[in-house]
Amino acid sequence: MIRFLHQQREVALENVRADTSVLDYLREYRGLTGTKEGCASGDCGACTVVVAKAAESGLEYTPINACIAPLGSLHGTELISVEDLRDGDNWHPVQKAMIECHASQCGFCTPGFVMSLFALYHATTDVDAVVDREEILEALGGNLCRCTGYRPIIDAAEQALAENAKDQFSRRAQATLDQLRALQDTESETAALETEHGHYYRPRDAAHVASLLAEHPDARLVAGGTDLFLESTQALTPLAVLIDIAAVPGLHAVKVGKDELSFGAAVTHRAAQDAVLKDYPELQELIQRFGSLQIRSQGTIAGNIANASPIGDWPPVFLALGGSIELHSKSGIREISIDDFFLDYRKTLREPGEFIATAKLPRRQARIFLRAYKISKRFEDDISSVCAVFALEVDKDRIVSAKAAFGGMAAIPKRGKAVESALTGINLLTDNIEAAIAAVSIDFQPITDARASADYRLIVAQRLLERLQQEYRGDTATRVHGESELIARVSSHA
Repeated sequence: MIRFLHQQREVALENVRADTSVLDYLREYRGLTGTKEGCASGDCGACTVVVAKAAESGLEYTPINACIAPLGSLHGTELISVEDLRDGDNWHPVQKAMIECHASQCGFCTPGFVMSLFALYHATTDVDAVVDREEILEALGGNLCRCTGYRPIIDAAEQALAENAKDQFSRRAQATLDQLRALQDTESETAALETEHGHYYRPRDAAHVASLLAEHPDARLVAGGTDLFLESTQALTPLAVLIDIAAVPGLHAVKVGKDELSFGAAVTHRAAQDAVLKDYPELQELIQRFGSLQIRSQGTIAGNIANASPIGDWPPVFLALGGSIELHSKSGIREISIDDFFLDYRKTLREPGEFIATAKLPRRQARIFLRAYKISKRFEDDISSVCAVFALEVDKDRIVSAKAAFGGMAAIPKRGKAVESALTGINLLTDNIEAAIAAVSIDFQPITDARASADYRLIVAQRLLERLQQEYRGDTATRVHGESELIARVSSHA
């Protein structure tokens, strides 16, 4: 049985299909149709709802895409949809601002915008904090408007956030916290949802996850579900047996050790961000462009690696930096290099009964010059046509060793061994890199698909090497943001 709060009441569900989404629950089970289905893939934001969780600092409000969020993931949280915001006869400040700023036209996307702004409204407990325009744009980055235009929506955001007044959710925050903590304290069931033909399990430790996988070899693991649930919404494939790892405390751990950064399988992109950027600030743009805020709040690093997509954005990072993963099963634990993990299209070294429990990155080395590039049709919230990550060990401007990893260039995320060999020994200030550029076509023979042609991919990958050298030299601006946001040249070319 799963238990969560909705409209200030406890909801208890058991006899529901394992692959029921939060969106289907709201619209089909509750008849609450304010939350819309647009793309059914987490791209347009029309289905955005907010989930409130109990944290040490109080309530955390997180926007998610209801269309690809499993209903079972709501256990122990508060679900908030657009119907819940009105306080008696009074609109919520966000709704009021949307009305006054004429920020809605056809209205289809409006509930999603309202909920994204509602999450931002609760993003800080500091009454004196000022939310700047960039934060508003980031919050709205996962919401698509087809007719009104974004200017009045941004105006509405600025107006609502300027009020900074307590709403009904703030006023009853402590009562909500008490209710949520009580739900967590009474959690005892393993089978959260159960029907004649399917199960949704919520094991509470890693050993139990392994046991369930051994009992149900065809079961699918759920962390964020942002990729998995596309099989249900796009391919209409039933997901009969799901094992949700969100109830395993250890799998939410972010550990900063002496030699490595460690991320549990349930750690979201957003939760990992601070630890990653402290060691590797050059990855800031790549992380910020990883889907929308809704996706980063829901999807996980381990899931992005496990699905073995050739255009995943985390695998090139792990390949270039020498990352590894820890696989758990009933038979024990084994750690493998990410270099060995990807075998073929959507095929990996993971054996039946195994799951990724931890993803690891080494701590930053002193002489590493790092750059990460994502090329896509849209700057934000889009899939990579080409992703390239270069990690160069540099001594007095000369490349001592090189790792160059690419996504979108082959059936798997892959290092360019010929490119790496050609880069090694080059003086980045004085030598040309034509040999490395030519080596791209040795390492890769990309395909043409809906995102890009084979020729385009090849040319882009080659030009990214030129961009890499230009950024090292500092003689050409290649980014829309300032170089101050990136790490300075390795020890000032020491």
